[in-house]
Amino acid sequence: MAYERITTNGIELEVLRRGAGTPVLLLHGFDSVHPNAPFLDPLSRHAEIIAPSSPGFGNSPRPADFDTMYDLVHLYRSLIDDLPYERVTLMGLSFGGWLAAEVAIACQHKLDKLILVDPVGIKIGDRESRDILDIFNVNPAEVRRASWHDPAKGPNYDAMTDDELIVHARNWESLCLYTWHPLLYNPQLKPWLARIKVPTLFLWGDSDRLVTPEYGRAYSALVPGSRFELIAGAGHHPELEQPERFATAVSGFISG
Repeated sequence: MAYERITTNGIELEVLRRGAGTPVLLLHGFDSVHPNAPFLDPLSRHAEIIAPSSPGFGNSPRPADFDTMYDLVHLYRSLIDDLPYERVTLMGLSFGGWLAAEVAIACQHKLDKLILVDPVGIKIGDRESRDILDIFNVNPAEVRRASWHDPAKGPNYDAMTDDELIVHARNWESLCLYTWHPLLYNPQLKPWLARIKVPTLFLWGDSDRLVTPEYGRAYSALVPGSRFELIAGAGHHPELEQPERFATAVSGFISG
């Protein structure tokens, strides 16, 4: 499935589109969305998925002065305004869940619903507590064990093509740029979550140890009226480990 190219506010993005129905703007996690991701086909039976690669991820160029979370927030506010729909559902995975929460606080006039899948982005505990695994400084084998219910389902870098490895390296470099300090959260975000007024669903892998379900329940409690659901047999990436269960949960929430 070929990517498209779109431009918003002068910034070019590669975009993966799939399916028809309710428009869902999907903000990716640590990696841009692969066209063979297993959740795309079951979800696209119920929705039109619009999945851009953020600047610096995938094959989207990053302008030289574009390097903060709020650059991304302003970008997606612009893109939502540019999309030819009266309203869209906004969904974010992991890092993209954090970004989606920020966007939803700043821009709700075209949002129909919000879906946050194992998002990072806030600090729950005190200064001595680590809420989010330090993915940049922990042994990669430990990150893998914490991120997957079945670590064997994690990415096989030996099987990747050279182009795929380059994309993965770009993704990781850009993730560091946007989230390094403080690590994967915004200390100013938590008090503003109460401003989210659209129906919101938190989906969480029950085996996620990168950010645990307890973290997710505390996150959900800060968004008025939000629902929290666990997906069994999944870690930090339920859309990849349990794509059918994930698609069923998402499509049920959208249609409901």
